[in-house]
This record gives sequence, structure tokens and C-alpha cells, in this order.
Amino acid sequence: MKTECDYDNACPEMKYIHDTLYVINGKWKMLIIISLRNGNKRYREIAKSIPNITFKMLSKELKEMEMNKLVSRTVQSSTPVSVDYELTEYCRTLWPLLGEMINWGKHHRKVI
Repeated sequence: MKTECDYDNACPEMKYIHDTLYVINGKWKMLIIISLRNGNKRYREIAKSIPNITFKMLSKELKEMEMNKLVSRTVQSSTPVSVDYELTEYCRTLWPLLGEMINWGKHHRKVI
């Protein structure tokens, strides 16, 4: 009987869960997605809509999310320069997962 899991061979489910958690990990990414989904596009709008997030953390998370193709960043050539963030079509594939997380969270609040 095998007791250790080799991600590449024996336990593909763990590998896929690990990959998913890597992309949505942390307490801010899903909140940023919800903020963008609710229509906030500019950096300060996003920051204001998420309680207790720092500008430094928001910048870090947005960069990671852009790297993972969850958000796109568009620089407007206005004066002053403004930057808009938008959810990608790829990010929209997370909606079923996000909905299930919301439902589970509602249920969990009732349980505890």
C-alpha cells in the first residue's frame, strides 16, 4: 500500500486542487474578483470596496492575478493617466466555484 502521494502520478486530484488553491490562495483574491464583478474598475474603487486591504497588498494581488490571467489591466492615455482592471473570460470560469463558496459560507455561518 502506498502511503505517500506523488502529485504527478498517484494523486491527480491533489495536484489539481493544489493548482487551484495556488491561483485563488489568500484572503484577498476572491474579494477582488467580487469587487470587479460588482463594477469597480479603478484601483481606488477596488481598494475602497474591500475593507482592510492595503494599497501594497492590492497591488501585489492584482499583479499575481494578471499573471494568472484572471484580470486584465488597461492603461488609459488620459491626463492624469488612469488604469482600469477587468475580469477576463478565463476568470469567469470561476463563477460556479465562487457561487459554491458563497453558499457554503452562508451555511457555515448558520452551523456555527
